[in-house]
Amino acid sequence: MIRQDPLDRIMRFMLTLSGILPGASCVLFWKMYIVVSLIFRLYNIYLYVTNRINTITLWDLMECLSVLLAHSKVIFKCLVFWINQQKFLEILTMMKEDWNDCAHDDVSLKETERKVKTYDRIAKVILILHTLSIVGFSSGVILANDDVTNNATEVHFITKINYPFEISTQRMYRLMLLTEMLLLFTFSWSTGAVNCMLLILIMHIAGQINIVRRWLTKLEFSEDTGKDKSSPITMTKIIQKHKKIIRFSRNIQSLYMHIALVQFLLNTIMICALAFLVVTAVGSPDAVKQIMKCFFFFVITNLEAYIFCFAGEYLKNKSIEIAIAAYSTAWYNMKSKDSRVLLFVILRSQKELTLTAGNMMELSLKSFTNIINISGSYLSVLLAMR
Repeated sequence: MIRQDPLDRIMRFMLTLSGILPGASCVLFWKMYIVVSLIFRLYNIYLYVTNRINTITLWDLMECLSVLLAHSKVIFKCLVFWINQQKFLEILTMMKEDWNDCAHDDVSLKETERKVKTYDRIAKVILILHTLSIVGFSSGVILANDDVTNNATEVHFITKINYPFEISTQRMYRLMLLTEMLLLFTFSWSTGAVNCMLLILIMHIAGQINIVRRWLTKLEFSEDTGKDKSSPITMTKIIQKHKKIIRFSRNIQSLYMHIALVQFLLNTIMICALAFLVVTAVGSPDAVKQIMKCFFFFVITNLEAYIFCFAGEYLKNKSIEIAIAAYSTAWYNMKSKDSRVLLFVILRSQKELTLTAGNMMELSLKSFTNIINISGSYLSVLLAMR
């Protein structure tokens, strides 16, 4: 027997931190926490840049830009989910309905059980990778443990920021480092939750498509006699399930299309900036420390772009499989009533289910290639300016 809730403990934890989980008791607190802390963080980055406007290096500027864009993505993703909370709740409700329906069908039950294991693995991998990115980004500064009482040296924080107040004691400095690290964990897990949720939703659609395909395969055998009374019921189930898949896909598109557009634009710049940091760090005196700081951040940024593009490609390819499965049945031997219904399924399935970035660009692996190519072009310009 599978669990009743499509979201496991890890996903519920990450969604709660981002203030996205419907019905959570502390949602309002986390919403306020994210908004206030992000505004404060952006202000601190602004102070750092303006105080060093004449002396800041291109390396520091690229790091500030990367962190600034990463924070901007977090607040935008959270805002989209907060505004579309009802849409997200509808999606989760549809998932629960599909899970409840599978209890009455062996094919659906086996497929759903297999997808549950996939959901849990995805959530664990996303959480681990986002945790590693923050640990790698912050470990160098934390291990260095600068002496704030020594006025001759500059005090370093995990990111390039200036606080609007003076930090004069070592205890206060360590407290600020700990606070900053916890904030970064919250932001990273929040954006990871949104990305992970997209993969889970796409995998759910894929599972429902597999169920329809197997029903169509069974339909072929049930029509051999031409007198099987279960076939009209099966056809009704197929039509209802197919309509639900289309509706579910449209809800995902509505929820994620603006997130995908902003992410496509910002990730292109971030990949370029982070690649610049990694390339220019090679050969420097503290190359290991600098590369360690940026490497996992760079990997996560690329992975984030890949997740959205892979989701669009996977959904598109899976949606075609319904048409192939329907056409592969012995529809020409069916009763005229059933064959006409199945013909509509074939025709509708030929219109692919897609994810787009703001209804302007279809998400696919080709889109990911375009992001990498554009980022590489910008990187060449930055290296020439160095």
